[in-house]
Amino acid sequence: MMNNLVTILCLGIGATLVMDIWTMILKAAGMPTLNYALVGRWIGHWSSGTFFHSPIGKAAPVRGETLMGWLVHYAVGIVFAAALVLLYGTAWVQQPTLWPAVKVGLVTVVMPWLIMQPAFGAGIAASRTPAPWKSRLQSVATHAVFGVGLYVAAVVLQSL
Repeated sequence: MMNNLVTILCLGIGATLVMDIWTMILKAAGMPTLNYALVGRWIGHWSSGTFFHSPIGKAAPVRGETLMGWLVHYAVGIVFAAALVLLYGTAWVQQPTLWPAVKVGLVTVVMPWLIMQPAFGAGIAASRTPAPWKSRLQSVATHAVFGVGLYVAAVVLQSL
């Protein structure tokens, strides 16, 4: 049991790290990316009963929002890694293949489309943004990269 938890932690952290490297590449190319402090700000406003913002950037900053946002970002990556292991079992971890990991990564795009973007004031699937399809495609690509990260993390774990 403990071995499975460590494996899930490594997969989630590794995949999220790969996704963050991708995000840094996008940012270096001048593309807008999510500021994880806004995730912390969003969560920080839950205690006052505020779940939706229009837009989140205009909401009052919350103490510790940057750290909170990054911790939640990695925690969610770990939860998604757990979902992969639950769906495909430890046999996948022992002999990882790309497609199951990418499928899980692609399915996780529902989180920004149906939860985060509406809560941040961007509408369902970024419908209220200046370029919704550009945002949607970037979300799909980023979550596919997360899936690739799950696979890469599993391959690295197997090589250790």
